[in-house]
Amino acid sequence: MIFVVSLLILLMLIAAIAALIYKDLMSAVIASCMVSLIAAILFYFLQAPDVAMAEASIGAALVTAVFIIAIRRTKRYEE
Repeated sequence: MIFVVSLLILLMLIAAIAALIYKDLMSAVIASCMVSLIAAILFYFLQAPDVAMAEASIGAALVTAVFIIAIRRTKRYEE
């Protein structure tokens, strides 16, 4: 169990650094979505399923959807 949690924390850090480094906005949003999903899994492992469901639904799904809609409706920097 400790190995799985350590691996998830490492993946979370890698995804957070990737979100900072990516120049493409969509890639950065997807990386930040991965951070939220891994946080939801970690909350579940910490026996907080209500917090995990809130993080998965709001942090990963809703915020990612809002960011994607905002990027699609505006002119992207890379173009």
